[in-house]
Amino acid sequence: MAQFDKGEFVRLEVADGIGTIRLDRPPMNALNTALQDELREAAGAATADPEIRAVIVYGGEKVFAAGADIKEMADMSYVDMSGRVAALSASFDAVARIPKPVVAAVTGYALGGGCELALACDWRVVAEDAKLGQPEIKLGVIPGAGGTQRLARLVGPARAKDLIFSGRMVDAAEALAIGLADRVVPAEQVYEAALALVKPYAHGPAQAVRAAKLAIDGGLEMDLASGLVWEGQLFAALFATEDKREGMAAFVEKRKPNFTGR
Repeated sequence: MAQFDKGEFVRLEVADGIGTIRLDRPPMNALNTALQDELREAAGAATADPEIRAVIVYGGEKVFAAGADIKEMADMSYVDMSGRVAALSASFDAVARIPKPVVAAVTGYALGGGCELALACDWRVVAEDAKLGQPEIKLGVIPGAGGTQRLARLVGPARAKDLIFSGRMVDAAEALAIGLADRVVPAEQVYEAALALVKPYAHGPAQAVRAAKLAIDGGLEMDLASGLVWEGQLFAALFATEDKREGMAAFVEKRKPNFTGR
């Protein structure tokens, strides 16, 4: 099992089947190289730990993440960044590939890399006063860790081009309207709302939830015929699980299933 509890800027806290990946680099959780590497480690640990059934990515009460560490990147050349960009992208991919429900609890700002991190999650619970966006164009670059790809898939290419070409920020109401946010709540309720969203999965059929996420995410990268085959294989594989037997027995016996995640 991958081991990660606490780094310099990232912690993985586990309670009642829920893992919280907590960013902690005040004041704005700027995503420097060390934080990116720790994020990848935390995501790997959350993936490997069978006690973790769902994950919350949280930047704290004041800010989610206001972007990459520009001071760190300002003097980097093409050669420097071409050697680093794969690791940068891998950090967010590690979050996206956690085979469990993952929700971003967004307070304050989720900009640039912070928005890309939120996009790597399955859902985004957003504070009423939060601001989200991809402002990289204002620095003479483009999003480089999934922003052009995940944002377009989530909100459509026209809206993604609007946000990325302009670099403008959107408020929570607009984010909700275009599908960038899934729930909007008062700032002080963001973490609890995110917890409420994923808590039902803490004792559910973990293998079936995992298969559903793999089917949806993997299918988006395939043509329909290939996606249907992928879905069918994942569906059939669940017939080898204890939870399938328990779920169907409970249905026949008209009782509540007792899922174990096996």
